[in-house]
Amino acid sequence: MSFVFGSQARVSVVIPCYRCGDTIERAVASIAGQTLLPVEVILVDDSSPDDTLSALFQIQANYPKDWVNVIESSENRGPGTARNLGWDAATQPYIAFLDSDDSWHPQKIEIQYGWMRVHPDASLTGHACRQLGDGDDLAVEKKFQTETAQFVPVSKGSLLLSNCLSTPSVMLRTDLPARLTEGKRHCEDYLLWLEVVCGGFSAYRCDWPLAYLYKAPYGEGGLSAQIWKMEQGQLDAYRTLYRKGCFGLANYALLCVWSWLRFGRRLMKTKLSLSEKGL
Repeated sequence: MSFVFGSQARVSVVIPCYRCGDTIERAVASIAGQTLLPVEVILVDDSSPDDTLSALFQIQANYPKDWVNVIESSENRGPGTARNLGWDAATQPYIAFLDSDDSWHPQKIEIQYGWMRVHPDASLTGHACRQLGDGDDLAVEKKFQTETAQFVPVSKGSLLLSNCLSTPSVMLRTDLPARLTEGKRHCEDYLLWLEVVCGGFSAYRCDWPLAYLYKAPYGEGGLSAQIWKMEQGQLDAYRTLYRKGCFGLANYALLCVWSWLRFGRRLMKTKLSLSEKGL
């Protein structure tokens, strides 16, 4: 593969990998296609029982030496733990997360890393994502004017009410004194974003869709299909923050009620969608 390094972003990209041999090449190709390349890509195999690890080593061989780093986990402990392994191995001051079945717009790193460098107070940033369906064509992608990018603050209150920071959109500072909860498999990313913001660190979000998702957030394949477990994960996140003193009992109770209401609405929408598809 022809691959030439020019100016690089001081970013480590971390991708947790589990049974993703059919999609991981697309994800890595979207990183290799960035207008500003990251220094390294870290692929963490979460003890896949299939040929995923072989696929990762093949991808590693397809790119310049030391650009792709493959880490093998000795046991399956979920994407949060896998991301922590990649985080610990990262050599750059910024980390960007990507899921193995998603991809990025070519200007994602150029825009997000560029903005964070100019705004060193930003500890964590995210952006909008575009849901792709069958037949969607990315042959001609929208070109963004980097200098006009706007990132708005994400407040503690707004983040508690709704997770507006999808994991494939997040870039954060490597030196943050936080990690994803080991072994937690649902909403572990949301809990981390909340811990960062509740810890007094600043978070921002851009409305530009700089990541592509290839499955619906709820009701289709992957962990997101398990909407009840996702709801349990969110309630656990609120409980964890309450016990840490991030908010009082009254707010904790209101958040739980709010979460239950949203869960009911989400469940109804999922059932309606599946019914329309004849499933």
